[in-house]
Amino acid sequence: MNELIGLKAPVQPQAPADVIIDGTEATFAQDVIEASMQQPIIVDFWAEWCGPCKTLGPMIEKVVTAAAGAVKLVKIDTESNQQLAMQMRIQSIPTVYAFYQGKPVDGFMGALPESQVQAFVDKLIEAAGGAAAGAVGGDGAGAEASAEDVLERADTALAEGQNEQARDLYRAVLEQDQTNVKAYTGFARAMLAEGRLAEVQSLMEQVPEELLAQPEIISLAGMIGLAEQAASLPDTATLQAAVDANANDHGARQTLAQALLGRGQPEAGADHLLEIMRRDREWNHDSARQALLALFDAMGQSAPLTVAYRKKLSALLFS
Repeated sequence: MNELIGLKAPVQPQAPADVIIDGTEATFAQDVIEASMQQPIIVDFWAEWCGPCKTLGPMIEKVVTAAAGAVKLVKIDTESNQQLAMQMRIQSIPTVYAFYQGKPVDGFMGALPESQVQAFVDKLIEAAGGAAAGAVGGDGAGAEASAEDVLERADTALAEGQNEQARDLYRAVLEQDQTNVKAYTGFARAMLAEGRLAEVQSLMEQVPEELLAQPEIISLAGMIGLAEQAASLPDTATLQAAVDANANDHGARQTLAQALLGRGQPEAGADHLLEIMRRDREWNHDSARQALLALFDAMGQSAPLTVAYRKKLSALLFS
């Protein structure tokens, strides 16, 4: 499981799908010129036969991935895009250009050491007004704020159902700080939302012993139990369709809640249980309330979710 998070070795993050792409002559204007009006774009001109390209390629991809979306990488195969290489006056490879605001602003040729590649990317991000990726999870107050910013973006992506993007952002934080509890639990929730229960179970085995008593980690253990219970349920889209078709089908809504609870979305699941109680407080022998109480036990009584939803439950019961 070291390959998953890497607690005993450095984490190897994976880039979000649209952060590293293959470009062509036909897409260059859109992928590079137009896209650079919004954020910095790095263009790597390479070829399969080029030995130094095979050294630089993985290195620059790693650094761009760690930037967590602050910069994008477009890879151009010069063998397949010879006219573009001529237009860009590429005389040797690898050649790397940085574009911002529609024009090239920096570049280098040859396979640089990783430290220089990192400095190149950090300089580009900072020039565009962003925080350097190398600062995430590092020392000092500025680094802490940067890590918190990445976690906030990850939380937003997870709430919007962008599980892969959320997972990669959490992973970027864990790469720098393998004791970050928020990143651990967020990463696990993103995987649970993708149905990757076995990997989350293995992830729990990697959690450092000093973190096991943290409320968030206790909650994570509870979510694994909920995921095991939900493993045989239909996908959430199917269940949501049933609820959309009949908002008073409390059985369908409770099944949807159970699926959401077990797939990394406990807040959404708890909201559906509260909705059942709003519509019919005594339905099915008070099973919605019982399910909420079971959720509180699973998550831990001091978990932020438990505290927040216990207040909501009390407000509903005594309204």
